This record gives sequence, structure tokens and C-alpha cells, in this order.
Amino acid sequence: MGRPSKRIREIAKSLDVQKTYNVKEAIDILKKCPTVKFNQTVEVSLKLSVDPRRSDQGVRGTVSLPNGTGKTMKILVFAKGDKVKEALAAGADYAGHDELFEKVNGGWTDFDAVVATPDMMRDVGKLGKVLGPRGLMPTPKAGTVTTDIAKAVQELKAGKIEFKVDRHGVINNGVGKLSFETEKLMDNIQTLLTAIQRAKPASAKGQYMKSLVISSTMGPGLKIDLREQDLG
Repeated sequence: MGRPSKRIREIAKSLDVQKTYNVKEAIDILKKCPTVKFNQTVEVSLKLSVDPRRSDQGVRGTVSLPNGTGKTMKILVFAKGDKVKEALAAGADYAGHDELFEKVNGGWTDFDAVVATPDMMRDVGKLGKVLGPRGLMPTPKAGTVTTDIAKAVQELKAGKIEFKVDRHGVINNGVGKLSFETEKLMDNIQTLLTAIQRAKPASAKGQYMKSLVISSTMGPGLKIDLREQDLG
């Protein structure tokens, strides 16, 4: 293994790997790390005490972050007729059916979210091999299979995100950009954690949220003291 870069060595000097932080402290540390040439995403990684293999312990839901994600979402809508016009008027980047279906089926994925009307799902389901691995398959639970196309597009553009536990019992989500004010990042993180708490399965036993780490794209992962979080 090569020698760590000067930037990594500088970051390591300022950290105590054994320490846990509150959210504000963690964000302040990430902001003070040596800069990079792009606006990093602040990410949370939350370990839950659930068994995702059990159908009654899959944790999944959506939440609208009060301060958005800082990311310009490219949204594709599968629809026909007036719903195509509705989607484009609401801010969708792409909307239609046959031509878009062929492009996606060929491997095109230059978009961040997919919305579909219910009548389109028979065809959209055939795109599972392309959309599924990227987490882009629309679902009613996420509000991305709907007749209210305008609302779905507007919510996604405004910062609505989906959270889902992976096979290791971990939820990973971006919650904004490092350039956001500290308070706005704190609000977004609190909103996400509260939504995950409310999605706790009835069959989950013991301490539901086991550990939380906050990081930035090119920054360190900082352990958070969950006892200081008000989860409602």
C-alpha cells in the first residue's frame, strides 16, 4: 500500500478515531478538512439492528429534506399523452414512452430518478436489469409510480429522497452539500433520522439504531453519539 497523501495525513492528525461526536461537531470537522476541487456531498451511514432477510424487517421509506440535497436531479418520466406534457411542465428532464424505453433498454442511465404512471409499469418492469441495480426502479411505496406526475416530479426536484436498508442492515444517504450552512445540514440529518425512526418495524428488538457515521465524499468518517439525537 502506498503512502497516504499529504491531505489524508493532515486530516488524520486532527482526529481521534476513538472519539464520538455530536452532529454539529462532526460537520464542523468536515468543513475544516483540506478542500478539494468540487462541492462534496455529506453522507450518513446508519447501522440498524434489523435482519433485512426477514420480510417484516425491511426498512424503507421516503422523506423530503427541508433544505434539499444540493443536487440537480435529472428526472425521467414514463408516461403517455397529456401526462407527458404534465411531466415536462413540472420540470421533468425527459418524458415519453417508446423512444425512452429503447434508450434505457440499451443501457442509457443519464438520470437520477424515474417516475412512471401505473399503466406504464408493465413495460417499465422489463427494464429491471438496467434500473434495478442502480436503485432507479419506480415503486408505489416511494411515490414514483403515480397518476400525480407533477407532484412526484416537484417533490424530487425539491429534495425528496428514498432510504432503504441494505443486506448488511445499513442505510446510506446523501443529506446535502458540504457548502451548506451547518444548521441546514443538521436539519436535514435530523429529518432523515426521524423518518427512519418512524419506519422502525414492529418486530425489531433491542436498540434499533446501533451506530451512525457522518462523512463527506473525500473526508473522514466520524462516529456520532446517538444518545444526543432527538428522534421523536
